[in-house]
Amino acid sequence: MSSDWKPIFNTLKLWHEAGRGVALATVVDTWGSSPRPTGSMMIIDDQGAIEGSVSGGCIEGAVIQAAGEVMISSVPQVLDFSVSNDQAWEVGLSCGGRVRVLVESIGSKRPFIDKILSATGPVILTTDCVTGQTTFALGDNNAGKSRLSEQGGEFIFSQVLEQPLKVMIIGAVHITQAMVKIAASLDIDVTVIDPRTTFASEARFPGVNLCTDWPDEALQAREITSGTAIVTLTHDPKLDDAALMVALRSPAFYIASLGSRKTHIARVARLTEAGLTDQQVERIHAPAGLDIGAKTPAEIALSVMAEMIALYRNGELG
Repeated sequence: MSSDWKPIFNTLKLWHEAGRGVALATVVDTWGSSPRPTGSMMIIDDQGAIEGSVSGGCIEGAVIQAAGEVMISSVPQVLDFSVSNDQAWEVGLSCGGRVRVLVESIGSKRPFIDKILSATGPVILTTDCVTGQTTFALGDNNAGKSRLSEQGGEFIFSQVLEQPLKVMIIGAVHITQAMVKIAASLDIDVTVIDPRTTFASEARFPGVNLCTDWPDEALQAREITSGTAIVTLTHDPKLDDAALMVALRSPAFYIASLGSRKTHIARVARLTEAGLTDQQVERIHAPAGLDIGAKTPAEIALSVMAEMIALYRNGELG
């Protein structure tokens, strides 16, 4: 996924600060079946350490060899691989394909590392695959796609580093229990916030990251990015409104609240009276979730998660 880049850049920074030579390998183009999608990265240092991957193992050896050459020459290399049917079976694919990998030194990206790691929105790195020159920009939402394009005979790779998806749920209720299960199956990080310890208990949420602070304090203490979804489910204005006052002033991409349309009208009036603007309040998705006729807690959880993922992947709802 294009949202698994933070560990790579964190390690890249540590290796560079330790004085190691580092090369970065990135999948810039795929055709047919490919073990890893466009934007996947691997870093290699001058001691032979690696982190990340650009395939299921069938091309890593050639990439590591190119990395050693790039660390000496500082000249990028674009490696073009055809994954055979036999290799495809070895890495769990049904058929072969093609993958291009850009291997480069980190020289041109080095000035941007801190900005990349501190960004709360999507990052766009545009790299000339011949010279290695890179520019940095911030994107509008997480819907951008990494792609390789040819411009005037030059190959330019635009890489979108989307903020990893995480969910903060206000209210340790039945719907939350179902949402947590769905999120776990999708490998999505979840925090459940509820000061009512009778609800927010390990017995009801085994292995889940629980917080029993007041919702506004809990949100203020956590990083909220363009990859953060905040959902309020308590039906208690003291809890939900406190969370929304923080969420609506944050870069969270999805803010949703449970309740009927009548309940939401009252909610809007309270938040407006508390000082939020019409534009801020309009960010709330209410009633929360896609209209699938959901009735049970599990069905409501599914509708909310589906709406959240659609917005995260597409930047808007169709």
